[in-house]
Amino acid sequence: MSNAGFEVDLVSDTDSGSSEEATGSEDEVAAWIGWFCSLKGNEFFCEVDEEFIQDDFNLSGLSSQVSYYDYALDLILDADSPSTEILTDEQHELVESAAETLYGLIHVRYILTSRGMGAMYEKYKACEFGRCPRMLCNGQPCLPVGTCDVPRQSTVKIFCPKCQETYYPRSKYQGNVDGAFFGTTFPHLLLMSYPGMRPQQPPDRYVPRVFGFKLNAAALAPPNDSRDAQRNDATASRQGVAGNAAPANHTERTRPQAKRKDDAGPSQARSSQRLHG
Repeated sequence: MSNAGFEVDLVSDTDSGSSEEATGSEDEVAAWIGWFCSLKGNEFFCEVDEEFIQDDFNLSGLSSQVSYYDYALDLILDADSPSTEILTDEQHELVESAAETLYGLIHVRYILTSRGMGAMYEKYKACEFGRCPRMLCNGQPCLPVGTCDVPRQSTVKIFCPKCQETYYPRSKYQGNVDGAFFGTTFPHLLLMSYPGMRPQQPPDRYVPRVFGFKLNAAALAPPNDSRDAQRNDATASRQGVAGNAAPANHTERTRPQAKRKDDAGPSQARSSQRLHG
């Protein structure tokens, strides 16, 4: 019985040791990902599952978009790569930069999955993406969004589900993050997947007033230079026509008088002939 008990204790110790090793290996795998997401300015990122990254199907097409792809992937997964020892310090820096880009491209795909959306949903409930700066939205929590799906084209913005507008993040560090790492689809797909997140009340609108009276929309419309120019041209043309019309009428009025004068000339000549004849 003592030997059997010793064997049971040995087996249990072995199992606990293997579980500790497995836990330690998982912590090591998530080490780079956790470090990257904890950097200042990377608060919008969620931690991508290791299983998702290890699935080659989820990474299809990324090798052509990222330089040092294999080295960058090994760095993200904290995998030992003997070939990295031959890299220079400058190449190591390039690998680190490539790893950040690769993780961002993986991240934008992951947050469109159910598990990724669940992770981002928890961050949204904690208001980790910030609130809408618009006063009338009353601190509505926002979601990160990209204005372009192509990397290195624009930085990340925050989208307000209430007023349906995009804004710059408050933190300048967050404002330097590539918007393609979140994409143009994520916040809208999340709102469709979680209808309870949608604001129940429409956004309030500011009403301009002067002395308490609501202004007409035309009063606040910007001036149209082309219309003003056309209006001025039309006014000038009408004035020109009116100025030229007076001499024309005067000429027409004087023509009959001249004609009558011409007609009276011969009759006066005949009468003078009779008198002197």
